[in-house]
Amino acid sequence: MDNMVDDLNSAYLEFVAAAAGVLEAKETSGGQQTAATDAALENFKQRWELFRVACDQAEEFVESVKQRIGSECLVDEATGSVAGKPGQAAATGLPPISAVRLEQMSKAVRFLVIELQHGSGTAGGSSHPHPSPPFDARFSEDAAQ
Repeated sequence: MDNMVDDLNSAYLEFVAAAAGVLEAKETSGGQQTAATDAALENFKQRWELFRVACDQAEEFVESVKQRIGSECLVDEATGSVAGKPGQAAATGLPPISAVRLEQMSKAVRFLVIELQHGSGTAGGSSHPHPSPPFDARFSEDAAQ
């Protein structure tokens, strides 16, 4: 994570320096378009793109960490491994779910979300080119449905 912060900071500083370079080139040329101002603008555009890429990478990293932490908390809650920790709320009375079962349900939900995002989820008996993966029939809650 430190490397990500360092990369983002470096890209930002280079972007700001390129912006200053454009202003200096414009001032030196008296506001006229010259080879120096064109070069400064091209450098600015490159630094802007690199800064945007660094921001996108940092955002992706943060999202992946958020998802991982959320998944770990969900697994802990579902498997009952947080019930005995001091300072935690009492158990909800629901039986714990196995981590394997929780992962299967999570994958099925993720698959459905992707289908909906791509517009293939339509109301009523739609014919999907890739049907949702079935739940494992070994689990009683699936067999009852």
